[in-house]
Amino acid sequence: MSSRTVSVRRRRLLRALVACTVLLALAGYLAVHFQTSGPGSPRCAVRAAGQDGEPYELEPQQAVNAATIAAVGSARRLPERAVTIALATAMQESGLRNIRYGDRDSLGLFQQRPTQGWGTPEQIMDPVYSAGAFYDHLVKVPGYSRLPLTVAAQQVQRSGFPQAYAKHEPNAALLTSALTGRAEASLSCAPGAQEQPGDPVRVREKLRREFGRDVLAGGA
Repeated sequence: MSSRTVSVRRRRLLRALVACTVLLALAGYLAVHFQTSGPGSPRCAVRAAGQDGEPYELEPQQAVNAATIAAVGSARRLPERAVTIALATAMQESGLRNIRYGDRDSLGLFQQRPTQGWGTPEQIMDPVYSAGAFYDHLVKVPGYSRLPLTVAAQQVQRSGFPQAYAKHEPNAALLTSALTGRAEASLSCAPGAQEQPGDPVRVREKLRREFGRDVLAGGA
């Protein structure tokens, strides 16, 4: 095995571990789920290291959904560009929210349609499944990683507004940096004023489905 092959595998493993670490942190945050409204609501922010300007802000559940999309891509050993395309698509389609409504029968993070062969409504409402389904279609697009983001996303989504994906590319790239470890960027979440315990069992199951084993237990 060449040294280059070993180096590439190490980088891929590092990206997967970083994504796992970020998802664990966000999952822990979700396990102590904050139910607040108004100025005291919990928020997350992504900042590029060493750069001025406003951070990209999102709600904790949006951050968890973004981490899920990134983790699925990293677990499949896809390039960071694939994660950026997926995140920008979900930002446009649903605002990174796992919604139960949309145009006609569209559902979920990517507004996938059961009648168009994307899966059952229950499957599409599973962020792990829907992210995987998006990547399944994306990797079939020839040269997707070299295409403009709007072109690559449109090849998957067949949207009536294909240019709308472009406006999300800067924030999607920033999120990708924070979630995959490609470049220095940070994602932090601040709690609101009230706390209500969540369900850590659901968090554990989410991680098991994304990484194929119970990472919280440290199993092999």
